[in-house]
Amino acid sequence: MTDRNNSNGNLKGKVALVTGASRGIGYAIATALAQNGINIAINSRSVEDLERVTKDLSSYGVKVLACPADLSDPQAPAELIEDVIAHFGQLDILINNAGIAIPKALMDTSAEEWDRHMAINARAPFLLSREAVPHLKKSNHATIINISSVVGTKGYINQGAYTASKHALVGMTKVLAQEVFDDGIRVHIIAPGGVATEMVASTRPDLNLSDMPTPSDIAEIVMFLLTHRGNAVIDEINVRRSGKIPWK
Repeated sequence: MTDRNNSNGNLKGKVALVTGASRGIGYAIATALAQNGINIAINSRSVEDLERVTKDLSSYGVKVLACPADLSDPQAPAELIEDVIAHFGQLDILINNAGIAIPKALMDTSAEEWDRHMAINARAPFLLSREAVPHLKKSNHATIINISSVVGTKGYINQGAYTASKHALVGMTKVLAQEVFDDGIRVHIIAPGGVATEMVASTRPDLNLSDMPTPSDIAEIVMFLLTHRGNAVIDEINVRRSGKIPWK
């Protein structure tokens, strides 16, 4: 067992894996990690996007490993963790950020669309966490952060498959946090109520993005969770729009 408090919050030289890192929240998180001296493995389906992000992150003087993979493939998570360990020799931080959202009424959702939501939004974080835990146990800063959504505890019309997949992610995260607690691994959920990203703009053109949190706001929360090593344990952080009435 590692001591979850045996760390002064210095992240320089640690190694993180960020999925869905080519744009939006994932890109902002990867950038914040690099700015704090963390070496990073970045994942996306697009090799071209990863080349662009690798160039951006390398400018901060950290080591960057590009890991192209489609996380809907059940073999991809194990191969991804293997690549990270082979390259860096360690893993300290896992950020499960990759996700998809196809706005559709449940009655219009195909079995293939349902399965793809579950594969990327729920199964991939489970498999990545399962493969990462043996390596995280060796770290004194072991952390898993799952990027969920408020739909993980609520239900929204025309977001049935997405809602179900995020409910699954939240449930899995709660169990995982308990099962790896004695191994010194911290597990957190960040649940935004909506973030001003390209994905949100394309799937919800009816929304006003001006009062929504930005990807950089979520990245700041990630950095807070990574640097806060006191006795207080933060399980879940819910994030809402600045123009939204609290608790509604």
